[in-house]
Amino acid sequence: MTAAQRVIPLLITLALLIFCTLMALYPAETWHASVRGLAIWWDVLFPSLFPFLVLSELLLGFGIVHFLGTLLNPLMRPLFRVPGSGGFVFAVSCASGYPTGAKLTAQLWEQKLVTREEGERLVAFTTSSDPIFMIGAVSVGFFHNTSIAPILVASHYAAAVLVGMLMRFHGRSDVSSAPPPVAYEKHRSRFMRAIYAMHEARQADGRTLGELLRHAVSSSLRLIIIVGGLVVFFSVIMELMVQTGWLGALYNLTEQGLHLAALPPSLSHSLVGGLFEVTLGAKEAGAAAASVPLVFKVAAASFVLSWGGLSVHAQIMSVLSSTPMRYGPFLLARAIHAAIAPLLVVLLWPLLMGSMASPAFVNDAFMPPYSAYSPEWKRIGLTGISVFSSILFLMLCLAWMGSKLMFKRGKK
Repeated sequence: MTAAQRVIPLLITLALLIFCTLMALYPAETWHASVRGLAIWWDVLFPSLFPFLVLSELLLGFGIVHFLGTLLNPLMRPLFRVPGSGGFVFAVSCASGYPTGAKLTAQLWEQKLVTREEGERLVAFTTSSDPIFMIGAVSVGFFHNTSIAPILVASHYAAAVLVGMLMRFHGRSDVSSAPPPVAYEKHRSRFMRAIYAMHEARQADGRTLGELLRHAVSSSLRLIIIVGGLVVFFSVIMELMVQTGWLGALYNLTEQGLHLAALPPSLSHSLVGGLFEVTLGAKEAGAAAASVPLVFKVAAASFVLSWGGLSVHAQIMSVLSSTPMRYGPFLLARAIHAAIAPLLVVLLWPLLMGSMASPAFVNDAFMPPYSAYSPEWKRIGLTGISVFSSILFLMLCLAWMGSKLMFKRGKK
């Protein structure tokens, strides 16, 4: 056993003991933080995630994944180096948000439809926020401005596609993970092959509709309860860090980094909050000072949505724990997504906001005093976001490489 393997469990145990002590010292604050986390889960996550989780389980049982996999294989293979069934995962995850993509990928691995590295690529770009949250909660609830919804959604999903195209270089060349059954190889029409693939998958499953529904509800409830527990846990952790002043140190450090990158320092509350929890970070972005240009607030919200927060990272780790898929590629993909999405917001701002901003929904205090924004402001914004994103990306890459090195030493 190496020194790192002996020290890390001790550090984790020490941290847990410290947080237990803090919970005893701040019982009222801990209770209020737990209630806030529970409200987020019950009001936002449960109603938006649970129906999609049940429906995706039913679609898997009826062979829809095999149908779409056969149809989309010529598109998904060259672009993302994943089987065509990844198209189904991407579509459902875009509609329902995290952690649906990881859950479906884990199920594809259990059915031997993806290899380990294909699954890692798939989880890397199918972990995204859902449009209901971006439009309803962020645009309307936090920013009170529906005109930012198109640019927020477009930048988020465009960045996800770019992440998928970049992550195709992850891993070695794959052996085909899902060879077509002989029963439908003779059909020249891809659509007919897809129909036969769905039919054979349904026969192989063999469960009745009642059994499928019962299993879909029970497995979805297990996952949604895990998600709720993690949201409450990180809500309490954040509150304890606020009470002890640790979060203030992170705010100061982030403010200095933003100042060096020529970005508004007041966005530090959004970025630090989003580091732990998506909802809190997006809410802080919408509540930033009125002097901060709207484009930077939206870029901060896009950064938070793309990073996902440690709460989402913990959800993904819990889903992937039953598979051989590793957390490192997912962490790298989140860093790339968080770096690309704010840049896309700044680049797309004159194109989309110039024609879609509506005076009925836009508060003048939030809007920049330019038709779109000046070339100098554009240059400063792009440079600042690029510098800040590059520093974050470099730090996460070094952390990932260090964790891989420690893992290799541990194996030896």
